[in-house]
Amino acid sequence: MSDLSRRAQRILHAVVSEYLQGGEAVGSRTVTRRHDLGLSPATVRNVMADLEELGMLEQRHTSAGRVPTPSGLRFFIDSLLKVRGLTPREKEEIRERVTATTPDEVVHRASRMLSDLTQHAAVILAPDPDQQRLDRIEFIPLGRDGKLIAVLVTSDGRIENRLVIDDVSVTSLDRIHNYLNQLLVGMTLDEVRERVLREMGDDKNRYDDAISAALRLGHAVFVSTPERAAPVLVSGQSNLAGAELATDRLRDLLRALEDKETLVRLLDRTRGAEGLQVFLGAETALSALVGSSVVAMPYGPDEQPIGALAVIGPMRMNYGKVMSVVDVTAETVTKLLAELGGT
Repeated sequence: MSDLSRRAQRILHAVVSEYLQGGEAVGSRTVTRRHDLGLSPATVRNVMADLEELGMLEQRHTSAGRVPTPSGLRFFIDSLLKVRGLTPREKEEIRERVTATTPDEVVHRASRMLSDLTQHAAVILAPDPDQQRLDRIEFIPLGRDGKLIAVLVTSDGRIENRLVIDDVSVTSLDRIHNYLNQLLVGMTLDEVRERVLREMGDDKNRYDDAISAALRLGHAVFVSTPERAAPVLVSGQSNLAGAELATDRLRDLLRALEDKETLVRLLDRTRGAEGLQVFLGAETALSALVGSSVVAMPYGPDEQPIGALAVIGPMRMNYGKVMSVVDVTAETVTKLLAELGGT
């Protein structure tokens, strides 16, 4: 496909642009009338036939014009589309709409804003709880029956309480706090689990009662507690009602947006990739999205993204606008979470 002639590329660009804007099959006369190609309708028609043979255009009805196939759309997005960057004012408006006082609210606002600006559905994989870094831990006894509340504070200011039961001596809690905080502060909760297990396997720690108790409590809080799934936020499902999707496709898509596990799998692929991703139909590997497109991008530090956001809509969408909005939103969320201490 990369050796497509310059003339064929210009005609493909014209056909795809017309289709994305109007939604109708595009004929050779429309191309010559609206695009200054310096070619006759007959020449354009011949090239369109060549593009059809290459699988980049299709003619759904005899004597009708042509529409792009997923392969044609992919070539258009990867090689022909010139994405207009947002203006400084547009970027500032996005920041104003997403800015909030907590990381959770930043993510919620970003989801709503994405669906508003694109008029499609927006999906955000919130920061993975287990990627948050521990700021400190403290145990508070509730009485004489061995119940304690473990208070976890993460680097982004989140506070979580977990109940544990242990016959640890209350008088040793200060030493336990000091030991665990010195050992674990600054690590992600995933790293904390690994460190606690490693220290418990070290024979020397079995002979110090306070350290042994500290690691036992650490195991109860961090290892025995089930891992939490990162929350998925969905906004703008109602925007899909007007999308050009067959009734069964729309039903499948709406059902997919309710299936959090499916969305997590899709966005996890994005979080593990670099930069902006565009999935067209079957490229999502999800049958419910065969007739849809997904524009997605990770957010957070480049070396370790903590989440991902996406816009989901019909394959006939304004890719240039959606890609720009998704790109700037991911960048904005990254900066705001960093300012709040969330990344």
